[in-house]
Amino acid sequence: MEERRKSNRRELSSKLIIKRLGGVNVDEIVEIDITDVSKTGIGFTCDKALEIGAVYEAYLRIWTQEVLHAFLEIVRIEKKSEGFSYGGIFIGMPEMDAARIEVYDTVENMNQSKQ
Repeated sequence: MEERRKSNRRELSSKLIIKRLGGVNVDEIVEIDITDVSKTGIGFTCDKALEIGAVYEAYLRIWTQEVLHAFLEIVRIEKKSEGFSYGGIFIGMPEMDAARIEVYDTVENMNQSKQ
């Protein structure tokens, strides 16, 4: 399968709280597990069915324990035996927040090349 990602992806062992914007369940909060993240997007799993093309508000806790406020558009959905796997792109993420993710990616690449 051809790689279509614009940036390297990294796994994070953190959680994301996500709220659907402009729908029936506007105030519903769903906890998800992040499988990978880059400065342009995120992969995650969740037991709740979300909508492709929908935009969700997110609070992403990164490795430094900082919380990044972001908006995600769901671009990929895959049904799993236990829930769903999603791919989303960041919408309007401030460059400073994207740079935090990119710095982590750079450090991880340096660490891997030393091994």
